[in-house]
Amino acid sequence: MTNEKKILNLLGLATRAGKLISGEETTLKAVRQGELDLVIIANDLSDSTIKKMTDKCKTYEVPLVIFSSKVGLSQAIGKSRGILGVKDRGFSRKMCELMEE
Repeated sequence: MTNEKKILNLLGLATRAGKLISGEETTLKAVRQGELDLVIIANDLSDSTIKKMTDKCKTYEVPLVIFSSKVGLSQAIGKSRGILGVKDRGFSRKMCELMEE
C-alpha cells in the first residue's frame, strides 16, 4: 500500500473518530482558536485559497501540508472538501511521518 493510500485511510479513521474538521471557514476558525495540530489542503485548489490558508497557518504556527487532490481528500472523508483540519496530535504526527517517507 502506498503512503498516499495510508494517509487517505488515516483521514477516514480521523473522520470517524471525530478528530477531523473540514471546509475553509470551519478550518480557519479552528486555526485562529489554536485547536488544530495539522491543516491539509488539496493541491488543486485556487492559488488565492492556498495562499490564504498558508498565511493563516504561518501566523498561528499550525503545520500545513499540500496533499492529494480535492477528489482524493473528498473520497477519504466522504464529503466534498479540499481543506481539512486534524485535531489530534497522534493522527497528525503519523500523517506527517508518512508524507516525509
